Amino acid sequence: MSNIKLDRFKNYIKGRKAAVCGVGISNTPLIKWLYGLGADITAFDMHDESEPAIAKVVSDFKEQGIVVKWSLGEGYLKPMFEDRFDIVFKTPKMRFTVDGLEAQRRKGAVLTTEMELFLDLCPAETFGITGSDGKTTTTTLVYEILKTAGYNCYLGGNIGTPLLDRIGKITPEDKVVLELSSFQLLGMRRSVDNAVITNITPNHLDFHYDYQEYISAKTNIFASQGATGKLVLNAANDLTYDMRNIAGGRVSYFAGDTCVNLRNTYPGADIAFVDEEGYLCLQTPAGITRIIRKGEILIPGAHNVQNYLAAIALTSDLVGTEDIVTVAKTFKGVPHRIELVRELDGVRWYNSSIDTSPNRTINTMNALTDRGMHGVLLCGGKDKQCVYEGLGDAILKFSDRIVIYGSNAGLIEQILAKEANGRKYKVYVIEGGDEVYELPKTREIALARMTEAVKKAKSVAKAGDVVIMSSVGTSYDHFRHFEHRGDLFKELVNSL
Repeated sequence: MSNIKLDRFKNYIKGRKAAVCGVGISNTPLIKWLYGLGADITAFDMHDESEPAIAKVVSDFKEQGIVVKWSLGEGYLKPMFEDRFDIVFKTPKMRFTVDGLEAQRRKGAVLTTEMELFLDLCPAETFGITGSDGKTTTTTLVYEILKTAGYNCYLGGNIGTPLLDRIGKITPEDKVVLELSSFQLLGMRRSVDNAVITNITPNHLDFHYDYQEYISAKTNIFASQGATGKLVLNAANDLTYDMRNIAGGRVSYFAGDTCVNLRNTYPGADIAFVDEEGYLCLQTPAGITRIIRKGEILIPGAHNVQNYLAAIALTSDLVGTEDIVTVAKTFKGVPHRIELVRELDGVRWYNSSIDTSPNRTINTMNALTDRGMHGVLLCGGKDKQCVYEGLGDAILKFSDRIVIYGSNAGLIEQILAKEANGRKYKVYVIEGGDEVYELPKTREIALARMTEAVKKAKSVAKAGDVVIMSSVGTSYDHFRHFEHRGDLFKELVNSL
């Protein structure tokens, strides 16, 4: 079946001038796709070819015969004021209010993003997941449950897989599952058909003007839904629960306890919850269905029970109980999330590089403590102006030996001291600056510091311990992204 919207866009874009701001994970495939449609493309990036990632893209495009005009480095947006483009794509971490984009808007250009255009053109039913924590795991669970139920599914968005260049293969019978960040949602004018907001806590305040802007960005995932839209909200989080008042479609809920009052208040809504005997359940107008006991879920942690509840509420009218049970008993988790790397000399090493905020690390510490694990924490990264309250207590329930590698070391030390309450512990700070692995001049220093951190963790660990990297901050002080950090950690651990 032909995708009429896609056909029209192909006719529109051929020969037109397109600007792509930011040459990254999502926009590099976008440039290739636009070139294949016959667009005249200019690629913009604040970094020049001294940045290895940019140099590689430029080189790869030359080898592949992809002809692109480049505007890189200092003053890279200058052509935005001098030229006129028909359509401009911004990178997620760029505001539509940037002067160069405003100049293009005044000249009549269409301003959009790779994700917004994808949602415009997608013929399939879409499922979007956002929130401060649990996005990636919940997104993957929704994908796995739908796939197990027999649907042909696509997985993408912030999870790292751009889908626009595959839009021609997607049919109305398919299902598309997207993880969406606050960066992607900021200014978004398209919503998904089915949305989940896992929770909202202060996050990414190093980018957003304030907490309110961060919250508002999240609401764009459902803001343009109509009567057929579905929104799943965390009823245990006040901010998300209150969003029921501005929903345009039907609302479902999840909560990690019996939530009797909630279920009595909304007897006609789908509500996923845990009953008194520890079963994950789903209430619908037809009654209550027990699905699986939480102790049977393969991946650990109360936060993962929440992730399953969110996924159940979102997929409830499309899948069977057996599909959910199959996934719950077999799904081993997403890489970089309490991921077992190896066991060495009686010590199990785990990678949880996804823990880019204090709240994520708190969840990880609680998950390990609940399973009777203890040992050494390797942490540290770039602060996002998050709330650190509760972090010290959670860490010290799991560990009395903390190795800190990252620019937020001082903040972590402060919260440990504040919340120790007499508990004894040792902190080992790997001193250094903001050496970036990607830059040739500082790569060896960045590598040496991470290597030192891993060796220190090994030296203080004892048989029966767990050593886990749960970072408490983003990777941007030293690495490209959290996957890069996690992959390097795994390499170093496997080389011990």
